[in-house]
Amino acid sequence: MDRMASSMKQVPNPLPKVLSRRGVGAGLEAAERESFERTQTVSINKAINTQEVAVKEKHARTCILGTHHEKGAQTFWSVVNRLPLSSNAVLCWKFCHVFHKLLRDGHPNVLKDSLRYRNDLSDMSRMWGHLSEGYGQLCSIYLKLLRTKMEYHTKNPRFPGNLQMSDRQLDEAGESDVNNFFQLTVEMFDYLECELNLFQTVFNSLDMSRSVSVTTAGQCRLAPLIQVILDCSHLYDYTVKLLFKLHSCLPADTLQGHRDRFMEQFTKLKDLFYRSSNLQYFKRLIQIPQLPENPPNFLRASALSEHISPVVVIPVEASSPDSEPVLEKDDLMDMDPSQQNLFDNKFDDIFGSSFSSDPFNFNSQNGVNRDEKDHLIERLYREISALKAQLENVKAEGQRAVLQLKGRVSELEAELAEQRHLRQQAADDCEFLRAELDELRRQWEDTEKAQRSLTEIERKAQANEQRYSKLKEKYSELVQNHADLLRKNAEVTKQMSVARQAQVDLEREKKELEGTLEHISDQGQRKTQEQLEVLESLKQELATSKLELQVLQNSLETSAQSEAKWVAQITNLEKERASLVSSAASREKELSTLQEQLEHAQLKLASSQESMCQLKKDQQKMLLVESRKSAEQVIQEALSQLEEPTLISCAGSADHLLSAVKSASSCIDRLEKSWSQYLACPEDIGGLLHSIILLAHLTSDTIAHGSTTSLRSPPEPADSLTEACKEYGMETLIYLAALEEQGTVEDADSTAMRNCLSKIKAIGEELLPRGLDIKQEELGDLVDKEMAATSAAIETATARIEEMLSKSRAGDTGVKLEVNERILGSCTSLMQAIQVLIVASKDLQREIVESGRGTASPKEFYAKNSRWTEGLISASKAVGWGATVMVDAADLVVQGRGKFEELMVCSHEIAASTAQLVAASKVKADKDSPNLAQLQQASRGVNQATAGVVASTISGKSQIEETDNMDFSSMTLTQIKRQEMDSQVRVLELENELQKERQKLGELRKKHYELAGVAEGWEEGTEASPPALQEAVTEKE
Repeated sequence: MDRMASSMKQVPNPLPKVLSRRGVGAGLEAAERESFERTQTVSINKAINTQEVAVKEKHARTCILGTHHEKGAQTFWSVVNRLPLSSNAVLCWKFCHVFHKLLRDGHPNVLKDSLRYRNDLSDMSRMWGHLSEGYGQLCSIYLKLLRTKMEYHTKNPRFPGNLQMSDRQLDEAGESDVNNFFQLTVEMFDYLECELNLFQTVFNSLDMSRSVSVTTAGQCRLAPLIQVILDCSHLYDYTVKLLFKLHSCLPADTLQGHRDRFMEQFTKLKDLFYRSSNLQYFKRLIQIPQLPENPPNFLRASALSEHISPVVVIPVEASSPDSEPVLEKDDLMDMDPSQQNLFDNKFDDIFGSSFSSDPFNFNSQNGVNRDEKDHLIERLYREISALKAQLENVKAEGQRAVLQLKGRVSELEAELAEQRHLRQQAADDCEFLRAELDELRRQWEDTEKAQRSLTEIERKAQANEQRYSKLKEKYSELVQNHADLLRKNAEVTKQMSVARQAQVDLEREKKELEGTLEHISDQGQRKTQEQLEVLESLKQELATSKLELQVLQNSLETSAQSEAKWVAQITNLEKERASLVSSAASREKELSTLQEQLEHAQLKLASSQESMCQLKKDQQKMLLVESRKSAEQVIQEALSQLEEPTLISCAGSADHLLSAVKSASSCIDRLEKSWSQYLACPEDIGGLLHSIILLAHLTSDTIAHGSTTSLRSPPEPADSLTEACKEYGMETLIYLAALEEQGTVEDADSTAMRNCLSKIKAIGEELLPRGLDIKQEELGDLVDKEMAATSAAIETATARIEEMLSKSRAGDTGVKLEVNERILGSCTSLMQAIQVLIVASKDLQREIVESGRGTASPKEFYAKNSRWTEGLISASKAVGWGATVMVDAADLVVQGRGKFEELMVCSHEIAASTAQLVAASKVKADKDSPNLAQLQQASRGVNQATAGVVASTISGKSQIEETDNMDFSSMTLTQIKRQEMDSQVRVLELENELQKERQKLGELRKKHYELAGVAEGWEEGTEASPPALQEAVTEKE
């Protein structure tokens, strides 16, 4: 009882036990509701604002009382959802504080109403977690704590929001199962860890060197810690008690992890409590308990008796009405003995004492002794004093008993409120479980129907994932090979450039050597010519000298004195002649040496030119071989994948196939041209290599498109297309092998490849969708015609329905007339809704054409967006056809010769067709267009009208079936048994027929989707058809 009384002191202002109910009258109730919502909105906005101050208690108390008034938190969340919590950190922090108080002290339904916003709180926590400064991290951690608190109370509904429980209730929460206690302890550890994390983060964000607790900013951060301290005190107490209970049931080694975790949290909590108790802000608001110096010893069972539960005391405010003193009636009438003695002493001080020595003591005056009567009076006085003391004791004991009874009454009222809450919660859980049981039954029936298809879909999805991974690996390998070839090409190009530079250097050196040789030859020729001229001059001089000698010899006789002189001259001339001959011989030797050096340089230059040409040819041949091998590898991989169903999930069409065939044909022409240029000039190999690689990839694309197109084609064209693709791949490989030999153009013949491409092209043209046969310039007119035809069909259907309604009123009566009027009225409403939808669709299409055609005409716009246009045409045809069929079905139902189910199916078909028309119309529309909003509103009207047709049909069917009650009163037991057996046989037959019809319906839908996809080009991934198909299928289902 003391523990319950101390826990009750934690709440400053206890909530009222009984809340006034709203009035009975509708007007008074609406006025009270409006006043309540206005008051709550003002209080919530005042409590949660952007000012960095603590939340005022009176505003938070008004929010708490509001949850008890409306028994939930709908008004609170409706106001909070309009606040910008994601853009202002202070606002989000104060929201967390107020929401924490509501979870603790608000109505129990606050938790139930807040569960739907749990994911929003998680997203907001992750968003604020990206901010490392200010309130960002604080808001993130506080939101995680609130999410943890909501999950904890959802898993453990026995725990109230303020966590106040008795030991008996704690035992009941574990259901006397050690496994439940073990799991409950783990959850409490997680809960307490979140609380401590917020506690520590708030303290780390404050500058403890200053008196932050007296500033408004510091108080704004510290105020939510009061709720955290209240939670932590209870969680610590319950954790200690649960650990003692677990240690009494389980071995100590099993709970080693629990003890380690408790020790860590005990240390943190003790430190945080000590730091909090020293803050000035908390001293006037809360009395924080101090944890013991040493943690409890769980290995000693008797230590539980030494455990003292921490009690957090919140002082009662002076302004609170509950704290005003109450004066009892007896306090005004009686005085305690101490006050009576004080009064007597004051009387004696004023008038003197009554002792015998007092002259005013008349009892002993004149020597007269007191008689027996005086003694009796004194005794009576003493008895009266004793009785007064006993009476005071009785009154004090009575007051203590009253206080104890009041505490007990409060405790019983709290338990009664808790029991009421548990009873209401149990009733709600029972209702929820019943609804969930019904839902599970329906889900089980649906699951039995869809289990087989789900298994097949999962298997296909797994196969598709494996195929996608294989294709991804192949693609990565091709990319790597392509990158290697590009690197090799770059290296070869670099080597060729180096070789060309070396060749240029050699040619330059050759020219220099030739110039030097020519210069030397000219010098030798000039010197030889000079020597010859000198020899000729010498010969002439010799001849002259001989003549002169003869003359001298003739004159010797006459001139003997001059003989010696002439002999000396002749000797000198002979010496000069010998020196000239020796110099001419040396010149000839130098000339022969220079000629040998020139011949050696020419030989060296010729050998280097031959080696460069051979290297270049080898490199070109290597590039050609590598390119050819890479191309053959790409084509062989495409051929190997042709037989595998790896491409069954890829989108293929005849348009893509024809485009690939056209690209491959142009690539073959370019390859032949590049091959001719290569044979004419082997140095020009770049174009040939690019053409080979391009041909390989285009051939692979052609084979892939042929494979995917054959998967969505009839069997015979699919087989022919597959064989043609195989033959084309083999012919391409043969052609590439022929390119390896350095022959002529005729050696590599591409006629076979061209024939295969022609065959593939012919098959692709046969597989073209029928919708593509329309001329592009006729699409615009066809859209207008189809929309007009649809409008006319709807108007005709409306007129027929009015005519049928008139005939039914004239010829039918009673239940049949009522059913016919209801069905035909709902059909008329559906036709009117479809007319509104068609008008809105026309306006939206006109807006799309005007905004997207630019300077072009509407027909050119429709021709440019042919796929989107064909989607509109198909949707319009479907709407008109569905309206006609539904009118025919309604006519048969009214006449009594039709089926109600047929009318329901027709209405669903019209809804699906209109959904397809809406989807095709809004693909190219602007999302902010008013016409688009009008179209969507009209679509919702069609859906409501369709639901009305189905509801009226079901109601009419049930009314008519009620009139056909079966009468078994005149049948015998044998006849009833016979009828029962016949009914069982009929049920089995109908079930078998139902299964067959469902399989037939599935095949028909599958074939319908395939034919519709071929006709409208859904496989091309255009902008109109796939979304329209998806939405139409959704509406049908």
